[in-house]
Amino acid sequence: QAMPWDPMLDYKFMKKNTEDFMSLWRSYKPTIARVHGYAAAGGSDIATCCDLLVMEDKARIGYMPVRVWGCPTPAMWVYRIGAMRAKRLMLTGDLIDGKQAFEWGLATEVAPIGELDACVHKLAERMAGVPKNQLMMQKLMVNQAYDNMGLRNTQMFATLFDGITRHSPEGVWFKQRAEEVGFKQAVRERDSGDPIAEGASRPLSPYR
Repeated sequence: QAMPWDPMLDYKFMKKNTEDFMSLWRSYKPTIARVHGYAAAGGSDIATCCDLLVMEDKARIGYMPVRVWGCPTPAMWVYRIGAMRAKRLMLTGDLIDGKQAFEWGLATEVAPIGELDACVHKLAERMAGVPKNQLMMQKLMVNQAYDNMGLRNTQMFATLFDGITRHSPEGVWFKQRAEEVGFKQAVRERDSGDPIAEGASRPLSPYR
């Protein structure tokens, strides 16, 4: 949007995206994410908003834009893997593979790519044998517990913070860097582990 930035206009737009992702979570039908290759950034939002994840063992999942220019607006990480592991990913931007996702309790099942479809179908068929009203009641029961833990408030903060990350000095610098060298190169630099704001519009705070 044209500057000066209107945070509430940004919030309104991004909140719609968040609600689209969460339609998978709030659907009365069970949802399964079949994850292969990369489920990164927005792809991880889709996956973590599904009820169950079945992952390829070599698949990778995470939210690299937490390093600069993003905050996962559905904010599902803490609810899916707990505070410590969520911080491990949200404070580094690292990805984990399917095996680690399974060990952490994020993935319901893990399988080699050649067995992934069969694994998904087996799980789906098992649930399909349960009456629809039973599935709906059990899903609503679990989901309301998350709502009572403050999921909607957490998403409000995350969606606001996402807008701020794109308009902070470092966020503006990343946009300018992407325009200078191309988005892929800027992302490689962001994810390399080097300090984010080398050459940014102002020095990093000494308190960081």
